[in-house]
Amino acid sequence: MSHSPTLFDPVQVGAWKLPNRVVMAPLTRNRAPGGIPTAIMATYYGQRANPATGAGLIISEGTPVCEQGYGYSDTPGIHTPEQVEAWKPVTAAVHAQGGHIVCQIWHVGRISHVELQPNGQAPVAPSAVRANAKCYLIKDENGQRSGGFVDCSEPRALGIDEIAGVVESFAQGARNAIAAGFDGIEIHGANGYLLDQFLREESNRRDDAYGGSIENRCRIVVEVVRACCDAIGADRVGLRLSPVMEGNGAVCDPQAQAIHEHLLRQLAPLGLAFLHLIEGQTGGARDHKPFDYAALRQAYRDAGGKGAWMVNNGYDRSLAEQSLAGGADLVAFGKGFIANPDLTERLRRGGPFNEPDRATFYGGGEAAKGYTDYPALG
Repeated sequence: MSHSPTLFDPVQVGAWKLPNRVVMAPLTRNRAPGGIPTAIMATYYGQRANPATGAGLIISEGTPVCEQGYGYSDTPGIHTPEQVEAWKPVTAAVHAQGGHIVCQIWHVGRISHVELQPNGQAPVAPSAVRANAKCYLIKDENGQRSGGFVDCSEPRALGIDEIAGVVESFAQGARNAIAAGFDGIEIHGANGYLLDQFLREESNRRDDAYGGSIENRCRIVVEVVRACCDAIGADRVGLRLSPVMEGNGAVCDPQAQAIHEHLLRQLAPLGLAFLHLIEGQTGGARDHKPFDYAALRQAYRDAGGKGAWMVNNGYDRSLAEQSLAGGADLVAFGKGFIANPDLTERLRRGGPFNEPDRATFYGGGEAAKGYTDYPALG
């Protein structure tokens, strides 16, 4: 007799045989001063990598692929030799536990501030449309580092002659991630950041090959994904999407269903390892806007897409196993992994679950508090 998979069953995802279907979602923590990963990050990720108690797959925090890609202070990059070297102890710590980790490669586009941009320049975007959103700045004042959220700066539109460079920055980020010891990458195409900005008409008002029609708005995403597949192999590449998420200034596109079905039909032949879908509003209602995720998955499958289907947003064990029974392959958990390094074992037992200290979500440098000091089950 066949049975639906559980969270605790193994699964083949691209190049990796994963011990369970629990994924640690990317979680920005702002603990890499100067964009350089730190020693305590190795402890943090290693704590969550034991395949018996933690994530079958870890997706790293968002990791900018170029200097223009930063929108928050102290996020670790993947575009310099120093950063690549600093990531190696982190990936080694995960592999020492028997775990798998992919690097979420990231360009924030207009969700940035001039203080975070090279030479104080304006952030770049599909169009010169300012986001009604915040970014996070950490400043040094008399030797004291303090952080807070500030309004995003006015962006400038990318010139069409600059887009190939953006695409290549993602491909080089993928190569750098492999050099740093990551098992693969997740391309960040969600949450109102640069690639997602191209998909939405509110933020993309171009009239060239990258704007206007659904095909044109999807073009840069397809180019980035193809370039990364060419760089490191499609079986080590995933893509994150958030079709109806509203946040970071993003407005739900009236053609969201058609846009994402077209996009996935274009990507299906590439042989991606996984697709990571945020259902509804990140950290909020799963049904705040109508969207047929089953139809999106079917469009992908009908076009020959075989990559694992990862779901995300507000999952507990019961809802996760309903989704697995309905055709999902992986379930991503975010905040739960902040406070529970052994979240998979806690899900298996039905709890108890540590509550995260929200005051320590962002920043903290090398301090353990709220980062590596949450207890595991005895």
